[in-house]
Amino acid sequence: MDMKFMPAGDEALVVEFGRIIDDGINRQVHALAEYVRSEKIYGVRELLPTFRSLMIFYDNELISYGKLIKRIKHFKNDGTDALNEEKKILCVPCCYGGDKGPDLDYMSIKTGISREEIISIHSAVDYKIYMLGFLPGFTYLGGLDARIHMPRLETPRTSIPAGSVGIGGNQTGVYPVESPGGWWLIGRTPLEFYNPTRKKPVLCNAGEYIRFVRINETDYELIKKDVENGKYRPRYICD
Repeated sequence: MDMKFMPAGDEALVVEFGRIIDDGINRQVHALAEYVRSEKIYGVRELLPTFRSLMIFYDNELISYGKLIKRIKHFKNDGTDALNEEKKILCVPCCYGGDKGPDLDYMSIKTGISREEIISIHSAVDYKIYMLGFLPGFTYLGGLDARIHMPRLETPRTSIPAGSVGIGGNQTGVYPVESPGGWWLIGRTPLEFYNPTRKKPVLCNAGEYIRFVRINETDYELIKKDVENGKYRPRYICD
């Protein structure tokens, strides 16, 4: 396992494990993040895992760049942690098609796969959250079936509703807030992936998993009302 160390400004260290998006590399990123948390290294302020690297923010008055690297070099990961990994899976209710997923019909034409099969394929996977980015709470998910990969829109939309579930390239994800975007929209969830008024503003963490669960319009409106009233409790499965 090779680690590459790079400074990011005067109070951040980037530890890179590779140059590709790969599940094994991403496991190493999260294993290192867990190691740093468990070591409680004095001066470390925040950790930011990405697809293939971990950014470590630190106070350079409490620990130097060189000393931090020395501490990180003690990290050993033989991969056995992956065998014992317990998945934390968030069940995400999703209303597919219609005005919630305006691109589903076009996807069916482009792929030659029926609407129902696209929905079945999309909701059959436990997607790993490789990283958060682009927007607060935006999940970059791994594991999308190659049959429903779609190139990004040539002309991005200027406004996409919060909760929209989209596909872009070989990835799928949820838009946490209303924003521009270039992914194909196949559904929408009533869950709030980002709410700055909550004690924990971001719903998910990198390293966890998401499972999309199909719901109808009636269920969508009921759950949405409960979310708005603070009565809805997200459902998790441990696998």
